[in-house]
Amino acid sequence: MARRFVLLAHRVPVSGAFTLNDLAGGAGRMDEVARAVSTGFTISNDLRRDTEMVILLVAEPPPRARRIRIEGSRVRYLNPDERSTAALLKNALVRSALLAHDVESSPGLVVGPVDPAEALRGYARAPGAFWLAEGGVPLRAWSASAGEFTAIVSDPTDPTPEEEEILRESAIPRVSVGPRSLRTSQVVDLVHNEFDLREDGPPSGATPGSTPEEG
Repeated sequence: MARRFVLLAHRVPVSGAFTLNDLAGGAGRMDEVARAVSTGFTISNDLRRDTEMVILLVAEPPPRARRIRIEGSRVRYLNPDERSTAALLKNALVRSALLAHDVESSPGLVVGPVDPAEALRGYARAPGAFWLAEGGVPLRAWSASAGEFTAIVSDPTDPTPEEEEILRESAIPRVSVGPRSLRTSQVVDLVHNEFDLREDGPPSGATPGSTPEEG
């Protein structure tokens, strides 16, 4: 995959024991997790096939912690609305709850147990990895290429001290999408947009960092 997002989900019940009627409350902000997944893949009349999204669900420690991995090249039944996306993720968690191994709960969506700390260390060392957080280097000023990347982002809850320690020890670049605190789904959208622009290159006659003149 050319683009990978790793989402730290701190409060979602890893058993899938939540109702779709209370995604922002009893589901541990599954509303924002589902919205980030939808934003990560859906574009007008298609999906981003070059994208992978990994959700590390860390509300409980190993062996209860879960990882959901979604491959844009293979995923099916993924729609733009957060409720149906939440249902897809809930089904994955329910099917995995009693298993000690990975299972493909639907095409392109794999779920299973994980050691969150070890997984986070691995993703932080991946090619083109960066940590999306306030106070980092501005994304537009960061000189990363338009190629493969792994972007690590948290749900509405800040990373735990243990997670921050792992990321700092990995010497991963800390990157910010802007001066204001945004929702996770908005951050994902802005990262996609920035790398879309980098892939296309600057407009004819423009130089990086320049803006068009107003008439």
